[in-house]
Amino acid sequence: MVVTGEKNTKHQVVIVGGGFGGLYTAKYLGNANVNVTLIDKRNFHLFQPLLYQVATGTLSPGDISSPLRSVFSKSKNTQVLLGEVSDIDPKTQKVMMGNQVIPYDTLIVATGANHSYFGKEHWKDLAPGLKTVEDAIEMRRRIFGAFEAAEKETDPEKRSAWLTFVIVGGGPTGVELAGAIAELAYKTLKEDFRSIDTSETKILLLQGGDRILPHISPDLSEEATASLRKLGVVINTKTRVTDIENDIVTFKQNGEIRSIHSKTILWAAGVKGSTMGAILAERTDVELDHAGRVVVEPDLTVRDYKNIFVIGDLANFSHQDGKPLPGVAPVAKQQGEYVAKLIRRRLRGSTLPQFHYNDVGSLAMIGQNLAVVDLGFLQLTGFPAWVFWLIIHIYFLIEFDTKLLVVFQWAWNYITRNRRSRLITGREAFTEPQTPVNKSSRLLDA
Repeated sequence: MVVTGEKNTKHQVVIVGGGFGGLYTAKYLGNANVNVTLIDKRNFHLFQPLLYQVATGTLSPGDISSPLRSVFSKSKNTQVLLGEVSDIDPKTQKVMMGNQVIPYDTLIVATGANHSYFGKEHWKDLAPGLKTVEDAIEMRRRIFGAFEAAEKETDPEKRSAWLTFVIVGGGPTGVELAGAIAELAYKTLKEDFRSIDTSETKILLLQGGDRILPHISPDLSEEATASLRKLGVVINTKTRVTDIENDIVTFKQNGEIRSIHSKTILWAAGVKGSTMGAILAERTDVELDHAGRVVVEPDLTVRDYKNIFVIGDLANFSHQDGKPLPGVAPVAKQQGEYVAKLIRRRLRGSTLPQFHYNDVGSLAMIGQNLAVVDLGFLQLTGFPAWVFWLIIHIYFLIEFDTKLLVVFQWAWNYITRNRRSRLITGREAFTEPQTPVNKSSRLLDA
């Protein structure tokens, strides 16, 4: 077992997770009189808000990823370690990573969240979600592979199943996926095939609540609904998926059980805290909420452990208005900045007031020239909202060359209406449904 850093006299800050929370904490400690160790199981920071564009062929994974060592190459007090934390010992203040033990004076846990299938974990392989590069590549394989399989299929019913896309969840990811697939089917790919008419594609968006994008104003939610329907997306609200099996999605809507045959089912509903939440709960007795997120104190620390912080999607911060803050990049960024400032203050013998999130608004892309933006004091729709969405996402990208790459790709796609990253990679397993449709339920004709 290797012990790292025990003889160093500087304050040791260990950050677990290189997402927005961990990244911005490390960046704001870059010139502080501390030693920072950033641990992540990936060697890159991933810009998750644009993963759906990788899944739908607009961008490549490298366009939205920044190598962590490159990001911190000039921060001489920061060490990046590639690995996965398996345990922590809050009494001795050590983090375990494989056979390596890393001491800390301050620990920041920012390991994010995973998909939640609400106890139906076997749905994971049937309906992939979108949290990692691998998720995006797998989703891209299924989306473009479905059109390829439909091109070869001679049976009309089976071809229809290949051309039916079901997206579960009407939050930003679900809405953006639905709009992007609609543009693919009805615009980008319409001249590319000979045996199929891609305009016959059916795209269903299933939302459990009474409206999509519930985090924005009802007026903007209605605008987004109208825009998606204009693109050709069928939206079913107050709809709860009850089963996914053999390429059949069964759901309950208005008290009626319905089913639809689809070869491509995509998951954009529900999140749960990463496994680090359970580790923290076991080691510190901290409370977890129903989604496995750590219930943090007003200063983002773990109860009874003032030197352990939890930030980003893994944190349940409910001290502002009684509701947990949303799992979005601005929240993680602001929390990372706050923790870095608080650490600096503590080293000088002072402190900060409790964390307060400055809500910068919500936004979602619907399609080309279509978006909705809710800033509270200002609401935008259509082309102005679309431009604002582009600017904000460029701003949040980490490296300058990444910003240039994405701007160039977007400009080229806008001019040509083409998507250059339509690669089908990985396994090619287009299997037939194994059982017939359940006769007791009505097959949806959408």
